[in-house]
Amino acid sequence: MSSRKLATTVFRLLMLLFFAQALASVFVTPPYPYAAGWLPAVVGAVVGVGLFVTARPRRAAAADRAPVEIAPPVTGRWTALNSPADRTPSHGTHLYGQTYAIDIAAVGPPDGAGDGRPAFRALWPLSRRSEEYPAFGAPLSAVADAVVVHAEDRQRDHRTRTSLPALLYLMVVESLVRSLAGARWVTGNHLVLDLGDGTYAVYAHLRRGSLTVRAGDRVTAGQELARCGNSGNSTEPHVHFQLMDGPDLDTAVGVPFTWHGIGVPANGDTFEAGERAGSGPEPGSGTDASPEPTTKSEPEPELDADAEPEAGAGTARAA
Repeated sequence: MSSRKLATTVFRLLMLLFFAQALASVFVTPPYPYAAGWLPAVVGAVVGVGLFVTARPRRAAAADRAPVEIAPPVTGRWTALNSPADRTPSHGTHLYGQTYAIDIAAVGPPDGAGDGRPAFRALWPLSRRSEEYPAFGAPLSAVADAVVVHAEDRQRDHRTRTSLPALLYLMVVESLVRSLAGARWVTGNHLVLDLGDGTYAVYAHLRRGSLTVRAGDRVTAGQELARCGNSGNSTEPHVHFQLMDGPDLDTAVGVPFTWHGIGVPANGDTFEAGERAGSGPEPGSGTDASPEPTTKSEPEPELDADAEPEAGAGTARAA
């Protein structure tokens, strides 16, 4: 285990201990002074700040890299949210290698009513079935020739968090619990590919039982790998995609990317990719062109609740 991985584990255990004893103190009187109960949080904050500071040189090196050009992981018509084209870190945190991560949600045909996604509601319905969203079950493909490093799809696809009460539950309770439990509970079912040259691709929130590959498999660009789902810290079915400089979500640093023929769509931009695009180069064609997205829409509510605070900075951020 690397020193950074060890420090990350220690940070998570300290914060877990702090919240556990804080909860227990509601029911019983702790056998130690009140101030002592804050010790795990204070030490955890120091460890977290250390992790953040020591990662700065790697983040700076990644920022200076030319974006890695790859094929998009989807085909069809999609809308981008939480895009690094608008800000970095795109999800409000550098943790889990998310600096240049992007969320995309499938949308219906351009001549349809709306975008095919059920609208966010203030109170009712509290949540919806994942099957009601066009992204759920959409095929995901390899962005380049690669080797599968990690693959798991046993976590369930939960109902959406697309009302104010459900979103509040996600932000206050679920995000915190998942963050303390570890990266795999935040990303849900996920896949990590080794693209070579120290670059790794992550697909998160996969559909349960949809993986067609396993660790050690070699895949080719365009090969179907899994299906889009709604597992992990997610408000609705969508694809969370990112590149990193290592295979471990706890220790990796984000790496910028660009998609063949698309570039990096900004928040609210709708684009078409792959076989159904109708125009423009196919994924993997190697073109440097980055045309404007097919249509432009107003920014949507954020989809991804993957963001966790910088270590030692407080509770998890949820969108």
